[in-house]
Amino acid sequence: MKLESYLLGGLFTACLVVCGLILGAMLGDPAHSMRLASGGSLGTALLAAPSTCALPADGVMCPRLPG
Repeated sequence: MKLESYLLGGLFTACLVVCGLILGAMLGDPAHSMRLASGGSLGTALLAAPSTCALPADGVMCPRLPG
């Protein structure tokens, strides 16, 4: 029974650490990620690339086009 308590405590601690890291990344400096996305040639290429599958007016599904 003691082993299970240690395992659950370790799992709880690991979950708290992961949640804290995710929260810290969300609240961190968003300008840094924007600079990475817009500054390089990959970011420019992704912004200029057209959408391969535009949603229809109802927005429910994206049909597959042959070819």
